[in-house]
Amino acid sequence: MLQTSNLTVRFGGHVAVNAVSCGFAPGTLTAIVGPNGAGKTTYFNLISGQIKATAGTVTLDGRELTPLSAPLRTRAGLGRAFQLTNLFPQLSVRENVRMAVQARAGAGLDFFRIWSDRKDLLDQADDILRTVALADKAEARAASLPHGDQRKLEVGILMALDPKVYMFDEPTAGMSVDEVPVILNLIRRLKADKSKTILLVEHKMDVVRELSDRIIVLHNGELVADGEPEAVIASPVVQQAYLGINPEEEVAA
Repeated sequence: MLQTSNLTVRFGGHVAVNAVSCGFAPGTLTAIVGPNGAGKTTYFNLISGQIKATAGTVTLDGRELTPLSAPLRTRAGLGRAFQLTNLFPQLSVRENVRMAVQARAGAGLDFFRIWSDRKDLLDQADDILRTVALADKAEARAASLPHGDQRKLEVGILMALDPKVYMFDEPTAGMSVDEVPVILNLIRRLKADKSKTILLVEHKMDVVRELSDRIIVLHNGELVADGEPEAVIASPVVQQAYLGINPEEEVAA
């Protein structure tokens, strides 16, 4: 169980996230939605350790992560895709995934020795490349990939690290219509593993409806709705704050 309790961050006099308490269980995909500036990405940053909380705690399986840096939270089981894209931009796509496989296996980063000694790690990396549809670009430099393929590489590296919690911040942003289904299928595949927890920030409501088991809504840094997708999307606070619909005007019309 991932849990945030009264999680808060202030920037000067502005409260960007205000006392958000929420639990996320294994086997569920929770979509985090809200209008621009609602605090969604800031909340993600607080969980993953990119931003230090002003108050409140983050715990995973009963272990408090609040004092830990982002890299230490990754080791503890939090996986956030954006942190990993440019880990080794000058190395090949295959080498990036291999490094993540080795890190997960505790094999260190001496990849020339490990690659010759641990064929099982090489095979695992190549399996992941096939899964994320990058096998044909295995030798390309990570920095040379187009945006859509970089997002696939993010997911591949994340899969190689095998975290307890997957955190996706707008995973389909900037992708072409043809590329979006690849990412969504990868998330569906991860969701099938009921030991994993998935958090998803996504603006596209069709994606949210299809993938999520639960939706939480942030507005002005506060948690304003939490529940099953259809009920939350239909709620007045979401219709007005997120979709820009005033329920009273709809009735009057």
